[in-house]
Amino acid sequence: MRIMRLLLNSCFRFSTTYVGSQKSLKTGCSSQILSFHQRKMVHYQMEERGKPNTLDYRIYFKTSDGKYISPFHDIPLFAGEDQIATKDPLNPIRQDVKKGKLRYVANVFPHKGYIWNYGALPQTWEDPSHEDNDTKGCGDNDPIDVCDIGSKVCSPGEVIQVKVLGILAMIDEGETDWKIIAINVEDKDAANINTIDDVRKLKPGYLESTVDWFKKYKVPDGKPENQFAFNGEFKDKDFAIEVIKSTHQFWKALTLKQTDGGAINCKNVSVCNSPFQCSKEDACSIVQSAPAFGISNALPEEVNKWHFLPNDS
Repeated sequence: MRIMRLLLNSCFRFSTTYVGSQKSLKTGCSSQILSFHQRKMVHYQMEERGKPNTLDYRIYFKTSDGKYISPFHDIPLFAGEDQIATKDPLNPIRQDVKKGKLRYVANVFPHKGYIWNYGALPQTWEDPSHEDNDTKGCGDNDPIDVCDIGSKVCSPGEVIQVKVLGILAMIDEGETDWKIIAINVEDKDAANINTIDDVRKLKPGYLESTVDWFKKYKVPDGKPENQFAFNGEFKDKDFAIEVIKSTHQFWKALTLKQTDGGAINCKNVSVCNSPFQCSKEDACSIVQSAPAFGISNALPEEVNKWHFLPNDS
């Protein structure tokens, strides 16, 4: 089984129940996945800048020796290799913004916030110019998303190792937005959950709730329900690994400037032969130019609001 890394993000939206945890946040950065062949884990440090719950809040990343990195580009996808706000230099984690306001995940009954740890795989990219043969939709221009179904509530920016179990093909406003289902290898159930069928047996109802969550979470914002390829069925881990491999190749082309990434910022400190590579001094300057960390603003009352939607007929 392949070992990969998952970065638990917090850049796009916050939920309400676990504020400050990955089950409460959505980001656009990187994630990690791992298998049972345990290898030495590289530890990463986080540095907060700006005030939480404000437009200038960021979480930057650095290695254990203090070198600033991009979690999108410099954290290796596969564990054991030594080798995110996607439009910002060094791709720090930030909260999503719409029309100048911070966005929060709606509580769509009976789900309060996210129902898993939510993150993304580093060194992957869903190419918006590539039409998938199965879904007939192009990529959503982000790293590939991951739902970690482990029981531990992780913190935003935490990098963990997980096993890939399967994948769901969500269609979001015509774009293909893959959702990897995985489990933290340190979870108490990890030894017994190796396939998507194992999830059905040991966590009955979880996969159905996952489909329901992704189907409805944008409805309170006035958006239509999301659709799914394959009639909403989960594909197995072998299918998922092939999707991950393809998005890794798209990422390679992106960082080597072999494809047009548009507004995606590809600045990195370690990707070999990348024309976007910068020095550690330049990376440090980027972080130090961000606002200093400050006291968090209060959360708006809207984050505790419940939304009740009609049942499917």
